[in-house]
Amino acid sequence: MKKYGWSSFTNLIFKNSADEQDAHVDPGDENPERGNWANKTDYILSMIGYAVGLGNIWRFPYLAYKNGGGAFLIPYFTMLVVAGIPLFFLESAFGQFCSQGPINAWKAVPILQGVGIAAVVVTLVVSIYYNVIIAYSLYYMFASMQSPLPWSDCFSWADSSCSNMSAVFCNESSVLTANLTQGNNTCASSNMSVSVQSPSEQYWDRVALQRSSGLDETGPVVWHLALCLLLSSLFVAAALIRGIKSSGKVVYFTATFPYVVILILLIRGVTLEGARDGIEFYIGSKSNLTKLTEAEVWKDARLRPSILFLLAGVDL
Repeated sequence: MKKYGWSSFTNLIFKNSADEQDAHVDPGDENPERGNWANKTDYILSMIGYAVGLGNIWRFPYLAYKNGGGAFLIPYFTMLVVAGIPLFFLESAFGQFCSQGPINAWKAVPILQGVGIAAVVVTLVVSIYYNVIIAYSLYYMFASMQSPLPWSDCFSWADSSCSNMSAVFCNESSVLTANLTQGNNTCASSNMSVSVQSPSEQYWDRVALQRSSGLDETGPVVWHLALCLLLSSLFVAAALIRGIKSSGKVVYFTATFPYVVILILLIRGVTLEGARDGIEFYIGSKSNLTKLTEAEVWKDARLRPSILFLLAGVDL
């Protein structure tokens, strides 16, 4: 039997550790420390996935509705050309050039090294809250596998303020401020207010979130959300376990899936009753061009804050 001394044992341990540490690097990679993309397709899809994501489905339609429909596209594309695309190119080009992370990349300009640190901190915060949003999405995906949908009516979880009936909210000047059912209701008298919640709203507060009365009352752990958050974190860990070697394969799904969802929503939307009116408002003659004079619209049109050099260090 072959005997192994202490030195052989330690060498074996450190060799295994080094192999595990370099699992994200292939022998032919130009950058032996950080690794390289497996091919150009991985890189291009990663860039697309970075530019197009959850916000395009979740946030943008709301901003367009809030800021005058099609009129909002004018400041949006203006900011895209003036700020969005140049910053996106700057991030990618600088990352390709220096092959370093955000903190090391800014060593080129020592006085601005704080920008790299801030980029990492912002990325950390974004990663946390996006994981929470994905956890909510996973919960609703699982909850939707029921018939009827649990938020389609006021079931046993609801209280007395839950109603499917038409509900309107008016201010002191008898101006309609909200209509839960989109009916033809008008304000019958001044100072009218109806304290009614729709089933979907109450389901969100009382079942999904189990919302407490305030920040001073944390309440118990909501286990179904905690487990969904754990699941979303496991997805992220699995995608990043080998760096760009694994994330470059995951983007084949994550970068293309938003377009599939958008196409499905488009087909579903144009087949609904009143779709023509919606299209007219969105990109047609009913767009509110007077909104362009409001500073709030231009503020909303700015692209999400660009985390400079988030993708620094990615190599082809």
